[in-house]
Amino acid sequence: MNDAKTDKQLRLYVGLVAFAGSGCLLVSARSAPAVPSGKLLFLAALTVIIAAASGPVIKLRVRSDNRVFPATSGSILLAVATVPLPWAIICTALGALASKVFLRQPIKVTFNVAKDVVAATAAASVAFVIGIRPAADLEIRASGVPMLILGLVGAALAYAIVDDLLGSTVMHLATRTPWRQALRHNRDVVMRIRSVNVVLALGTVLVVEQEELLILTMVPTVLALQLAAKNRIRQRADQEAWRRLAGTTDRLNVTDLAAVLHAAVTLAPELFSADEAEIELRGEDRLVRGSAGHLRYEGTVTGAPARDGSMIEAELDGPDGPAGTLRLRFRKPVKLNESERYKLQTFASSLSTAVGNARAYAELKRINAENAYAATHDPLTGLANRRELLDQANQIFARRAPEGMFAMLLIDLNHFKEVNDTLGHTAGDEVLREVARRLEDATRPGDLVARLGGDEFAVLLTGLPAPAVATHRAADMLAILEQPIEVDGMQLTVEAAGGIALAPGSGGVSELMRRADVAMYQAKRSGQRTATYAHARDTADVGRLVLGGELTRAVTHREFVVDYQPIVDLGSGEVVSAETLARWHHPEHGDLTPMQFLDTVERSGQLPAFVDAVLEQALTSVGAWREAGFDLPVAVNVSPRSLLDPTFPAAVLARLAAHAVPADRLVLELAETLTLSQLEVVERALTELRDAGVRLALDDFGTGVSSLSVLSRIPVHQLKVDREFVVAVETSPEAAAVVRSTVDLARSLHLTVVAEGVESEPQRHALWELGCVAGQGHLFARPMRAGRLLATLQRGSDGKPGFLASPLHKTGSVVRMPRRRNPRSPLPHLPA
Repeated sequence: MNDAKTDKQLRLYVGLVAFAGSGCLLVSARSAPAVPSGKLLFLAALTVIIAAASGPVIKLRVRSDNRVFPATSGSILLAVATVPLPWAIICTALGALASKVFLRQPIKVTFNVAKDVVAATAAASVAFVIGIRPAADLEIRASGVPMLILGLVGAALAYAIVDDLLGSTVMHLATRTPWRQALRHNRDVVMRIRSVNVVLALGTVLVVEQEELLILTMVPTVLALQLAAKNRIRQRADQEAWRRLAGTTDRLNVTDLAAVLHAAVTLAPELFSADEAEIELRGEDRLVRGSAGHLRYEGTVTGAPARDGSMIEAELDGPDGPAGTLRLRFRKPVKLNESERYKLQTFASSLSTAVGNARAYAELKRINAENAYAATHDPLTGLANRRELLDQANQIFARRAPEGMFAMLLIDLNHFKEVNDTLGHTAGDEVLREVARRLEDATRPGDLVARLGGDEFAVLLTGLPAPAVATHRAADMLAILEQPIEVDGMQLTVEAAGGIALAPGSGGVSELMRRADVAMYQAKRSGQRTATYAHARDTADVGRLVLGGELTRAVTHREFVVDYQPIVDLGSGEVVSAETLARWHHPEHGDLTPMQFLDTVERSGQLPAFVDAVLEQALTSVGAWREAGFDLPVAVNVSPRSLLDPTFPAAVLARLAAHAVPADRLVLELAETLTLSQLEVVERALTELRDAGVRLALDDFGTGVSSLSVLSRIPVHQLKVDREFVVAVETSPEAAAVVRSTVDLARSLHLTVVAEGVESEPQRHALWELGCVAGQGHLFARPMRAGRLLATLQRGSDGKPGFLASPLHKTGSVVRMPRRRNPRSPLPHLPA
């Protein structure tokens, strides 16, 4: 309710009360009996007593107005019991008007006089009905005490009811204090004053019945009563104020700043009898405003609605100076007394402490939240870190929610180090942030993306309806990562390998992470975008850690040995080369295959020593075969990580020179990986080796994600068809088509083709008819040591040394295609 509406209602109400009072006074004046000359002094004394009792001696401030507690009822009761009803009302009107004539606010004078007249009319009327009817000639006659007591009590009740109703209503309208609260304001003290007034009036009447002039003794008695009541009310008000102050300050002892401010602005108006209270905090552009029990506004200082009225301010102190300002708003100018000013200072001090404590707690809470966030999140990307990932996964493991399966996807960016080395760490950081953003955008509710460190990321996939969904979603995520990233105006393509593992039945999160890690490295080795964990291909069990600690000993004690599988001309059956297959001759575990230890070697720092050991044995074998009359090249598989070592080409050429083996007697087999071909360091290594005469072969051709793109970048001499196509070449038209297209492509590029996994004569015939010139597999020989292979070559087939199978044709029955000259010429030991 706004002030204009309040004033309008107040004026209307005062007008109604004034109209009622004027009516009572007018009727009394017309019906009042004539006053004998000897009774004028008595009426004058009675009017003076009423005026003295109506003086504003006892008053308390309620918001912008003062609540008056006069002792008027006793003097009016005296008039009711000693003079006729009309004169009691007239004396009340004159006495009330005389006591308030010097007030500066006419509306207050009008209301208070009219209220007293209406209340006096009610009291006199009740006394008249009960039987107290003073003589018309104003002669005071003794009446029975019981009747006098009954009449005075009834009159007092009537007066109290009318006075309280009219006074509480005007207080409610003027100060917006709830009507019931206004009615109960100091109710006990007021009732005591009125009880004393009844007793005082009764005693005075009994005295006046004996001698009229003794009425004058009531003036000092009334004044003494007012002084005592004033002290009692003041004392009571102070006690109540300090009690409420203590309760209010207790309500401020909370750690939440908003709760402190809300409590302060809703409790302070009642505590200081103000219309509103507001707090403005410095350094925050924050203002909170409220009235008794209600929050009115909270927001910026400039956005707060304007307020009229008088303001009383108190500064809020902080550790570094003023922390803000507390303001009390009153509709009209108000001056606080000394006690109120002291209470305001005390409240402001308590509020300052509460605000300081709340701010300190908020800062501590912020620091703790930042520390907790930092402990569970990656500072660069904002993703969850390994700790948070493990915690979340452990919670899911503990719940085993029925809404679906969950899986772990580990992602490793291929050769991210090249970005840092070439463009700097700032560009690398930007790439990592973009990768993190794309992964988060690709997830669904319930999933969690984490950065494990470096260029490794993890995605916890939840709510999977079937295992195949994990593979599909992982492929989509990695495809999104391959879209170009713009860094400093340049378009970069980032490729990654991902390993997927479904939650195991046992082993917990650590086993899930291990399996995903195994699958990721399987994807990287095979050149695939993703790989799903399969127990049959899991060579990285708990023994891997033990093996990792034994690598140095294995290199020193020459525990790495090499087997050889011959590569045969499919048409003639002649051995044309051999492929090396490394083994670890472990003193406790026996011979371990590369699937069991190569992953460990690649992750350790022993990869160069391992490669050197394999090359050493392979080139030694080449030399031994040459001395025996078999000039066979040897093929060695190269780990993708070796090509990232700038010293690798020099190490290979040094080994060739040390064994006096021509460079073209060494074939390096490369995994089909598009990412490798895109890196400058790899291109330099392969170019250096090829220029030196070393032959290059692309292993498992056709199984990678981008075979043709790889072939266009890597300067190879030979393609090797993966065994999965060879096994199905007789029965699957699709497999036969893959072999035929590979052969046609090789012919157009002047490359040779070698088939892997040839296990039957029908397969040999089918491959030969499709144009494949060479192959290897169990049909011809299983892998064997160098000495055994030499013996096998010397023994030969059908009495022919160097042959492992009978020819498919008689001499002269096959017409050969003429050899075309090209820089990429085929191996001299294989037919074109």
